[in-house]
Amino acid sequence: MTDVNAHKVTDVLPEPTPPPAAGNGETQAPEISTGVSEIVRRWKREDLVKRGCLILHGLALVFSLIAFIVMASNTHGDWKDFDKYEEYRYVLAIAILSSLYTGFQVLRQIQELSTGKESFSRQKLALIGFVGDQVVAYFLLSAASSAVPLTNRMRENNDNIFTDSSVAAISMEFLAFFALAVSALISGHKLSNKSYI
Repeated sequence: MTDVNAHKVTDVLPEPTPPPAAGNGETQAPEISTGVSEIVRRWKREDLVKRGCLILHGLALVFSLIAFIVMASNTHGDWKDFDKYEEYRYVLAIAILSSLYTGFQVLRQIQELSTGKESFSRQKLALIGFVGDQVVAYFLLSAASSAVPLTNRMRENNDNIFTDSSVAAISMEFLAFFALAVSALISGHKLSNKSYI
């Protein structure tokens, strides 16, 4: 008789459920793992933007230096001397200014990426980058545009090494302008999103 009653008692008891697996973030707290992944994604995006700005400033530095070197060495005697033309002196001056500004930005960004410390507050850096990129980009565009008509007139009469060098320097300034214009767009995006907070 006892065997029959024991069988009935085991039928009434429910099966024990296994405990949840330890360390499984999805079953324990999905909102925490989603928040962490969002933060990691934001850090990766910010790092990509910083590296992108460094590349753009590096390209602008290279193009500005080439424009500076080509225009400064564009002296071939007589009327083939860049110093005799106001437009070419302006191209040279802006190439120097652009080289100094982009060189400073590249050095600052390399220092920040290598040490992880920012030289100024994020808000000031975003504002300096936005205003500086725009001002220097507009100067580059202005200088290159002012020299194009003179170079075209000279090339109608004489197509020689002087005019070819002038075209090369002007082209490099246009390329530096495009790099800084894209960098200014990124800086403006950072300012508008207030991602420096």
